[in-house]
Amino acid sequence: MLGLSKKDLTFLLIVAVLTLCAPFLLNPFPTDSAMAQFNAGYPDLMQRFVIFGIFAIGFNILFGLTGYLSFGHAAFLGVGSYSAVWMFKLLSMNVLPAILLSMIIAGLFSVLIGFVSLRRSGIYFSILTLAFAQMSFNLAYSVLTPITNGETGLQLTLDDPRVLGQSATPQGGIPVTSLFGIEMRATHELAVGGWTFQFNAGYYLCAIVMILAFYVALRIFRSPFGLMLRAVKSNQNRLNYTGLNPKPYTLAAFVISGVYAGLAGGLLASMDPLAGAERMQWTASGEVVLMTILGGAGTMIGPVLGAGFIKYFENIFSKINDTVLHQWFAFMPDGMEDFFVFLLHPFVGKGWHLTLGILFMLVVTFLPGGLVEGGQRIARLLRRERTDSNDRPDPEHHPRETPHVAE
Repeated sequence: MLGLSKKDLTFLLIVAVLTLCAPFLLNPFPTDSAMAQFNAGYPDLMQRFVIFGIFAIGFNILFGLTGYLSFGHAAFLGVGSYSAVWMFKLLSMNVLPAILLSMIIAGLFSVLIGFVSLRRSGIYFSILTLAFAQMSFNLAYSVLTPITNGETGLQLTLDDPRVLGQSATPQGGIPVTSLFGIEMRATHELAVGGWTFQFNAGYYLCAIVMILAFYVALRIFRSPFGLMLRAVKSNQNRLNYTGLNPKPYTLAAFVISGVYAGLAGGLLASMDPLAGAERMQWTASGEVVLMTILGGAGTMIGPVLGAGFIKYFENIFSKINDTVLHQWFAFMPDGMEDFFVFLLHPFVGKGWHLTLGILFMLVVTFLPGGLVEGGQRIARLLRRERTDSNDRPDPEHHPRETPHVAE
């Protein structure tokens, strides 16, 4: 079914169910409880989970399958965002044309960069992609200001010459992005006991797109094309000796990866119609590398887990300040309370990068395969314990020994 094996189809369905049920799963604590600050089930963060999951899935097609490490994928993310905002300014506030344009422009841009960068491999390829990304950032920041609006960023205005749809609402405001009349910011709240669950139209659009992107990536991983990319990663010289030219395959993987990045950029602009040059900085490219390695490069679900892990730390742990820490340890004597606040202060709030860095080092050191390897180890451990418990004889049901009768 859908061109997938039974195992892959089950895997896809599990991912789809978990993604669609995220408003429930990411709100485990009651709204009024002290632990509610660890809830991640609000629209803005959930959208970032799936959008950067798409970004990481696309990057994994290049890095996980071919082994080519790009430090310039943020350029495609930024190009996709700029393309989407320009579509909103010139055509309509419908997100569908904007998303399609962002994929097309990012794909064309990746053909250009990939054609040049893939003439080299290894560290030289990585440096070339980083150079192109920094060139793109500088162009967007200072040179192409009539197109990108420089450091201020490209955003919607009341003077936009929108062909389809109105340039301003009857109240004099800027129209919001929508999908055939469904506003992306529309949110329905459901109160159940002490919990409040938020169902956002923009999140579900991003979630459906991510499920489709995950399905396409799964087909690529299981296809002969994916097998050829693995051969490139395994030993490209040996592949050349067989008479096969790996360049078209690596370029195709690079372009597909760039299209995924453009799709993520278009979705970012669709949720918040603003595009800035900071999305094209080298730090954004490094972030997707961290997401993929942290989750598990070369695996299907790993990049999505890595993206969620990093965005969770960025948005949740960065909000924990000294006031919150004092509330946590208020039951202690004043001296001990101040000591624990002093101890944890460098690891939360503005210091969340330090905590993330420590966790990243621990994962790389003890789980080279990323979070996916950790899950696999836990599953094997549980399976072994279950097998041992089943094989252990029950002392109350020993078979009665047959007495020895002398002949």
